[in-house]
Amino acid sequence: MNFRIIIRILGFLLIVEGVAMLLALAVALFYGGSDVPAFVFSSLLSLFIGTIAVLTTSHSPRQITKREGFVIVTLVWVVFSFFGTLPYLVSGSIPNLTNAFFETMSGFTTTGSTILNDIEALPNGILFWRSLTHWLGGMGIIVLSLAFLPLFGIGGIQLFLAEVPGPTPDKLSPKIQQTAIRLWGIYILFTAIEALLLWMGGMSLFDGVCHAFATMATGGFSTKQASVAFWPSPFIQYVIIFFMFLAGTNFSLLYVALKGNLKRLFHDEEFKYYLLFVLGFTIIIFSGLLITTTLGVEQAFRDALFQVVSVITTTGFATTDYLVWKPVLYVLLFALFFFGGSAGSTGGGIKIVRIVMLLKNSYYELRRIIHPNAVIPVRFNKHSVDAKIITNVLAFFMFYLLVFFVSTILFVFIDPDLESAMGAVATCLGNIGPGLGNLGPAVTFDHVAPVGKWFLSFLMLLGRLELFTVLVLFTPAFWKE
Repeated sequence: MNFRIIIRILGFLLIVEGVAMLLALAVALFYGGSDVPAFVFSSLLSLFIGTIAVLTTSHSPRQITKREGFVIVTLVWVVFSFFGTLPYLVSGSIPNLTNAFFETMSGFTTTGSTILNDIEALPNGILFWRSLTHWLGGMGIIVLSLAFLPLFGIGGIQLFLAEVPGPTPDKLSPKIQQTAIRLWGIYILFTAIEALLLWMGGMSLFDGVCHAFATMATGGFSTKQASVAFWPSPFIQYVIIFFMFLAGTNFSLLYVALKGNLKRLFHDEEFKYYLLFVLGFTIIIFSGLLITTTLGVEQAFRDALFQVVSVITTTGFATTDYLVWKPVLYVLLFALFFFGGSAGSTGGGIKIVRIVMLLKNSYYELRRIIHPNAVIPVRFNKHSVDAKIITNVLAFFMFYLLVFFVSTILFVFIDPDLESAMGAVATCLGNIGPGLGNLGPAVTFDHVAPVGKWFLSFLMLLGRLELFTVLVLFTPAFWKE
């Protein structure tokens, strides 16, 4: 294990975090907030330690193996989260380390679960930093670094594979650096457009930028305690719905569509199923709301569509407390906790492509029973899927369910309410935000015991890196030469 290159890359990424804190410092200075000294200290400390780490490892080998890639990708989220707590702790906005780490890990992993009970009381610099952690984590700190690592003579393909471990990681260019730059270009473009539209719709520019950060990252942190429900404007809510949907779409497809090839987008099998799931669940829940509530047609449709898109993309914004709906309706939403966005999107969860492959393989297995001698491969986008990929998908699905069930049992010892435990584990593992029971969209995670917050933080990391990247570190074989 080449620990020098690990320290060097972590140092470089700490410099990136320190620069990001300078952006939050600029916002704090603009609004004259009390959080200015906190950002000065936090940024200087991050830049100093990062620079020392880079300078003291200048002669380290430049080659990164797959093993180092897994270690770096896992550690960077932990290191970023610990240093990311500094603005909260130093400013006194979140004086408790456990709460600050939970909030920061929730930000960088784009989970959106919060312990804050009075968000509006926080200085604007802190609120901006909170949203910025989403935005950096959404496209991936590692993907950001891929655009710059070649400048240090370091290849980044192993980091990319560890950060994007899904079954269909697409590259837009033969060079990984160009891929990262193009992905970030799309990300920045959509963020800017959404922020502008939200500002035009009645949000302040500050609120618009923060919500655009959270939307495109499928994060869910809001600048208001009531989340998006604070703005009852249909225009604002439909804008956020549209960009949440985009954020849950494969960014490679969005890049191709922006270049004029819309046919590729609408012919993509994962996108079609993604659209089908959104429309199907929306229609069912919309019908249920019309029958069981007094909401008008447009309001019922908007509430159903917003919550469905928010959950399936793992964004976690809310315009209503879905736990006041009939149980059958929020159980349908809970089922979406396990779907997630498309592969190559900023969404978490199992991912639509895996769901589709599981459904197809199950159906074809029935046909294989009827025709035992027939060769019936699983096909995706008109191509046969390698058996190794199917095995990987099945293994991922089993691990995901196993982690969910075991974690739920463990969390019951922390919070004896089974519904709340299931919701907490599912929402953190899927990087969604709100859960069930006493952790629904109208309640924060503040009352969860400290050990529960650390446990849920680990689940956020596990879900953000799609299980294998983290779990492989706990296998003895990984550490053997």
